[in-house]
Amino acid sequence: MNLYPLGKALCTAVLKPFYRIKVIGQENFPKDQGVLLCTNHIDNLDPPVVGLTAPRPVHFMAKEELFQLPILKSVLPNVNAFPVKRGLSDRQAIRKALELLRSGQVVGMFPEGTRSKTGELGKGLTGAGFFALKGDALVMPCAIIGSYRPFKQLKVVYGEPIDMTPLRERKASAEEATEVIMGAIQQLIEKNR
Repeated sequence: MNLYPLGKALCTAVLKPFYRIKVIGQENFPKDQGVLLCTNHIDNLDPPVVGLTAPRPVHFMAKEELFQLPILKSVLPNVNAFPVKRGLSDRQAIRKALELLRSGQVVGMFPEGTRSKTGELGKGLTGAGFFALKGDALVMPCAIIGSYRPFKQLKVVYGEPIDMTPLRERKASAEEATEVIMGAIQQLIEKNR
């Protein structure tokens, strides 16, 4: 049973007023093609916040350990999350993400791989570049700016989609593609602080 619409409605009702979430650039979001949504990672609440602000349903990779927790193991698959083994080349997660992107869906990921302890953008892992090059989808940079303090404004900024076709055509490395993505996220952060 897909609980995504219910989860989005509940998160919107609770999180949006509590963190005074302001969304910028939502009109940039592609309407009907595959999108790799790449966002900085500052808090455990980032996935629901991105999910409630994105205009289309987002499928998130989530660390496999979460799917072993009693309540989450039954909820996560029903809110479009799928497991990934961190630190390994998880073929099943790779296949699932590429399948979703190629079928025109939105896959959300946090290229840093873990939350930033300082709030500053960390180094992106090459997985983001790999999916950007192999997924035949546009890359949507997104920045979460602010802190998760009650009634202090939190911004979610969607940038212009990045067409990876030129990088694909010249067979750029996953590392180079990741650098392009992280540069776009950093620009959003700097411009909207």
